[in-house]
Amino acid sequence: MRKIFVHVALSLDGYIAPEGMDMAHFDDPRYKNWGAKWGALMSWALDQQYLREKLKLGTGGKTGPVNDMIRHTFERTGAHIMGKRMFDGGERGWPEEAPFHTPVYVLTHEKRQPWARPGGTIFYFVNEGPERALELAREAAGTRDIRISGGANTIQQYLNLGVVDELKITLVPVLFGGGIRLFENLREPLPQFRIDRVIEDAAATCLRYIRQ
Repeated sequence: MRKIFVHVALSLDGYIAPEGMDMAHFDDPRYKNWGAKWGALMSWALDQQYLREKLKLGTGGKTGPVNDMIRHTFERTGAHIMGKRMFDGGERGWPEEAPFHTPVYVLTHEKRQPWARPGGTIFYFVNEGPERALELAREAAGTRDIRISGGANTIQQYLNLGVVDELKITLVPVLFGGGIRLFENLREPLPQFRIDRVIEDAAATCLRYIRQ
């Protein structure tokens, strides 16, 4: 059965992104360390063979259960949904061949024509809210799953809609001391999840929760 899922990395103190990691503060010297913090949060993934090959970062990398989990995440996904802030940062930082290779629906108030990238990624800009973006993603994904990619506000919107079937949280042993928290602004009734699987290596613990 097709699922709607979240897969994100989380710092040990509960942040999905460090302070300053947004376009409003991108070049602000007060937050000059955000890049190093983000790199530390994502190093577990960038060390995996599958992702290194997919992002054209060179050969080598780790194999094993974590590498297989990343591969499965990409292979199962038929469409992505993300917020405008995540897109704005990615438009500046992603390579020309953006790393999604599916339709991507961006929640935004900005009107903009679809933006096609090499490798099959097409960004569509949705002005009608999260329900409409999910409707379009379902049409595009076919039998494959839909990933709510982020950022935190977008994930929170879909948790509040009660449509998230699966949470995959990779807990990384780094401390940010501040930033954007994943689990804020949630409303009753809160969705309930159970632990389904735990995968770990020296760099991260990957937790999969299934909605009850």
